[in-house]
Amino acid sequence: MHWFCSLFNYSSSKHMQKKTWILIFSVFILQTFTYSKALDVTQYGAVGDGVTDDSQAFLKAWEDVCSGAGDGQLIIPAGMAFMLQPLKFEGSCKSTPIVVQILGNLVASSRGKWKGDKDQWILFSDIEGLVVEGNGELNGQGSSWWEHKGSSRPTALKFKSCNNLRLSGLTHVDSAMAHIHINGCNDVTISNLRINAPESSPNTDGIDVAVSSNVIIQDCVIATGDDCIAINSGTANIRISGIDCGPGHGVSIGSLGKDGEIASVEDVCVQNCNFRGTMNGARIKTWPGGSGYARRITFNGITLDNVENPIIIDQHYNNGDSDKSTDDKSSAVEVSKVVYSNFVGTSRSEYGVNFRCSTRAPCTEIFLKDVKIETASSGMGQVAQGQCLNVRGGVSTLAVPGLECLALSTDMLSWGTMPEQACMLPQQSVQPNTRPLQDPLWVYGSRGQRLGVYSVVLTSLISFGFSYVLG
Repeated sequence: MHWFCSLFNYSSSKHMQKKTWILIFSVFILQTFTYSKALDVTQYGAVGDGVTDDSQAFLKAWEDVCSGAGDGQLIIPAGMAFMLQPLKFEGSCKSTPIVVQILGNLVASSRGKWKGDKDQWILFSDIEGLVVEGNGELNGQGSSWWEHKGSSRPTALKFKSCNNLRLSGLTHVDSAMAHIHINGCNDVTISNLRINAPESSPNTDGIDVAVSSNVIIQDCVIATGDDCIAINSGTANIRISGIDCGPGHGVSIGSLGKDGEIASVEDVCVQNCNFRGTMNGARIKTWPGGSGYARRITFNGITLDNVENPIIIDQHYNNGDSDKSTDDKSSAVEVSKVVYSNFVGTSRSEYGVNFRCSTRAPCTEIFLKDVKIETASSGMGQVAQGQCLNVRGGVSTLAVPGLECLALSTDMLSWGTMPEQACMLPQQSVQPNTRPLQDPLWVYGSRGQRLGVYSVVLTSLISFGFSYVLG
């Protein structure tokens, strides 16, 4: 009997230990996955009715999160619309990374009620490791501005001097001017955005990049009244891929050299993109009288559908009216080492390729490989024409239309880089290792209001655990 009692006690003890460990593990899991210190703009008085000005609440929330509160995470909750006047979210911040989750909608003030700075609506500046992401929407209320084309109009979202920046998932609509502007930023990833504005809306570029390096833009759907993406001076190591563009003015390098600017753009790759009903496809545009260079640029794997100017270099650019530009300037931005490879589709005009280069600084080392562009109007597979002025380079394998000014060349890429190599991603700094927000239950289910979920659930679990242990 003694050995039986000892065995029973040992078994009961082992069973009790097992129950205790289950309880401890349950509490640990609950703390890990249901509790978050992330800050919510509604905690700071943001109303989110689309009418009330929530600007000050956002600024107060930003001040706290930038100072290190909330684990560096700020939530703009789903199911709400926040009307905002021009805002500046400035660093430097104590937390790295800073994660801004936009799950609801942000709405700009209309032109008649606008207060303050007209350079931009929302500015993030001097922030290291900034992440702006979510499935929310930024509405620039641009229709109230577009008829005032000649007056100052704000860019919707601007990033200035923000290194290790990530922007993803959002929808951007109807900016008064450009939708997104990247300036002075290094190591940037932009992905999975939707940008939309009417084809008739003036200067509503999708994404503009200037004075920045190591920038990746990928997997975005962009429809605007101007360039889907514009790469401006001071840029290097830009990789653009998986862009669906149209309507709009295509992907542009420039414009460069305005007012005698010394321009620099190099090491740009645009690949695996679709252009649908756009004014341009792959475009390089420079103003007469400028200087500097645009070089080592590759357009590879491009699909064209009814595009007005599928391939174009225009060194006579004059704010959209190059025919009025003269070539008597003393200088020009030099365009060289440009490759167009694997193009297929249709041109809305008779010209599939149009090179209009300067006599002062002809375009050099311009190469075409595997290009087949037909006219969209013929319906019979008629080959589009090509024209060129002051351009030197070569053609390798199939190139339709053919260009007499470009000689057939077996050594097409004399500068030593095949398109696939030119389009390899740059070596970027490590992107911020952000943690997913850990409290979706109350963020999504309570319109941003913090519930006592942590205390209630934890108390319930502990009660259940003790009942289980004791029972």
